[in-house]
Amino acid sequence: MSQSSQTVRPDPGSRSRPPARGRRTSTGVFAGIRVGSIGGVEISLDYSWFIIFFLILGTFAGVVFPAQAPGVDRFGYLLMGFIGAALFFISLLLHELAHAFMAIRRGIGVEGITLFIFGGMARTERDASTPGDEFIIAVVGPLASLALAALFYGIAWAGSAGGAPLAVTVVAEYLGFLNLLLVIFNMLPGFPLDGGRILRAGLWKATGSMRKGTGIATGIGRGLGWGLIGLGLFSLLVGGALIGGLWLVFIGWFLGHAARASYQQVLLQEMLAPLTAGRTMTPNPETVPPDLPLEELVQSYFLQRPFNSFPVTEDGVPLGMVTLGQIKAMPRSEWAGKVTADVMTPMERVVVVDPDTPMIDVIRKMQRAEVRRALVARDWELLGIISNTDLARWIERMTLVEEDRA
Repeated sequence: MSQSSQTVRPDPGSRSRPPARGRRTSTGVFAGIRVGSIGGVEISLDYSWFIIFFLILGTFAGVVFPAQAPGVDRFGYLLMGFIGAALFFISLLLHELAHAFMAIRRGIGVEGITLFIFGGMARTERDASTPGDEFIIAVVGPLASLALAALFYGIAWAGSAGGAPLAVTVVAEYLGFLNLLLVIFNMLPGFPLDGGRILRAGLWKATGSMRKGTGIATGIGRGLGWGLIGLGLFSLLVGGALIGGLWLVFIGWFLGHAARASYQQVLLQEMLAPLTAGRTMTPNPETVPPDLPLEELVQSYFLQRPFNSFPVTEDGVPLGMVTLGQIKAMPRSEWAGKVTADVMTPMERVVVVDPDTPMIDVIRKMQRAEVRRALVARDWELLGIISNTDLARWIERMTLVEEDRA
């Protein structure tokens, strides 16, 4: 749950009318490759997932299962490793689906789930609005993993009692152990782990402040991250555990980074909470007609004004938006006979918001559509434009106010 971008200056340009929106659902740092959806929740694989999948497959097939089930041939160990790795990641996916489905039940939109090198991440559209929601959404993940641990241990026990092949019981028992380990690790009280989220919910309830709860929980998360880095370096330098030590260092670094980013996100949301699109926008942007030749568009607009984009309108009705980047993407030799309408972004691909839309929602829409600007409009009337520069200017002002208060 986290992301960002940039622009050149308060931009005049871009569209109007409330119905249009962005194009993709899987965006952000861990967007990945979409592989399907379950219950309306999109599932994606980050590119780093392929690295960890084959590392786990190799560890299972080459180290873990040969030690626990001697006498199986090489193909058998490879098959055990593949099944074990696949079921392990299915377990991670079910853990994240528990979070996602509970969030949906609590009225929080879920953009999708991404599996990546350090596990899984359910990307929600916003944080929980109450400590109770935060607690229940956080706790269902470990409960799902605990249920899976019991299931796999039960399969191992029943298989042993019923005379099932050793390969089956070994894989099931090890998956039970891994899911139990997942519960223990996730319940550590450091944000953004599930235990840290549960701690934040309790602190939020006790203090009445999400910001305070997040500050304490993320502080513990950063401390936990440094602890894992220290343990990893000790294992690496003293214990000689190269792979295990490096793995702990990477996990510790990721946890500390995620905790810091999570707190900054909460501060940003708190600062932006009172802002709406109407307050943040640059009003009355200059527009261009759709039949304007490209040469004139460049000479009379882009080279004469300090803007990188313009809304395209006809008789006051917005039709789309044209940017300097679109012009630069077309060779100059092809400009002859071309007009603005030939290169502009049509309205259905433009982010358009009402002036009363909270800025938090505007930012989410811009991130989802992977654009740097949004138009502010009402009833087909273009009122203004919001660029990353407008947003940065407001954040800078509010940060100065916060510093003065402190």
